[in-house]
Amino acid sequence: MENEKKLQILQFTYAGVLADAVLQMGREGVLEKVTQQKKKEQMLTGTMKAEQFGITQPEEVFLKLSEIFNCASWEIISEQEGFSAEAKACKLCGFAKKIGAQKPCNLYCLDPMEGMIKGLNDNLSFAVRETLWDGQKCKVEVK
Repeated sequence: MENEKKLQILQFTYAGVLADAVLQMGREGVLEKVTQQKKKEQMLTGTMKAEQFGITQPEEVFLKLSEIFNCASWEIISEQEGFSAEAKACKLCGFAKKIGAQKPCNLYCLDPMEGMIKGLNDNLSFAVRETLWDGQKCKVEVK
């Protein structure tokens, strides 16, 4: 099997495992608590995680994670005071909806990205304007 095909299988498997974990935590009634605890951890470890991924600029959080995990393909839109990032599809969100899981967005995507961005520059704001869970796209503004 070619490496590209292996990587694609691993990326799909990873998204499926995360969706299943959200399903199980939701069934056990601990998803909200775990999400809150993990957000605190993400804010504390964001600098380290950005370094591990070789991320030095806020825009790279979206672009490099898209490249590595191939879950959502983010587009960066420059704005006067920063940028926005938009994604029109997400494997994790799609898998979670298909299996009847709760919203995985914050636990596995948005909070880790916010932690890395704040780890690069604590003065930046990170505002989620829309998610694919409830809307037509994911949109995050960083200023």
